[in-house]
Amino acid sequence: MDNEYFVSINDVVKRLSVPAHTLRYWEKQFPTAIRPVTGTGGRRYYRPETIEKITVIRDLLYKNGLTIAGVKKLIHDGKLPRAATEFQPTATPIVAHTTPVSSPSINDDIDTVLDLLKTAKQLLNNQ
Repeated sequence: MDNEYFVSINDVVKRLSVPAHTLRYWEKQFPTAIRPVTGTGGRRYYRPETIEKITVIRDLLYKNGLTIAGVKKLIHDGKLPRAATEFQPTATPIVAHTTPVSSPSINDDIDTVLDLLKTAKQLLNNQ
């Protein structure tokens, strides 16, 4: 990518080890971040800065485990890092269920569901 202004999709595929159909899919998912220039016959050509963004997106998805939605949110919020190594995930606290399992209301609900299932089973068996 040193002095190249436009790089073909085939070269990007080879450099990043990402299938062409995946690049085309990412173009649709991240249109503000990945915008190749189309040449004659609809061939896609990528600028070096676009290839850098694709590399970051690839690493966020494949190495950091982000989802498409997660990367979209980073792009939307303007927080797409320049390199995946700069990405610092925010810790999401895991909230424990505060109602004890032995709670009377839960047991009543379970009993009600079991009764409904028994009734449904009897109806099905009688048909």
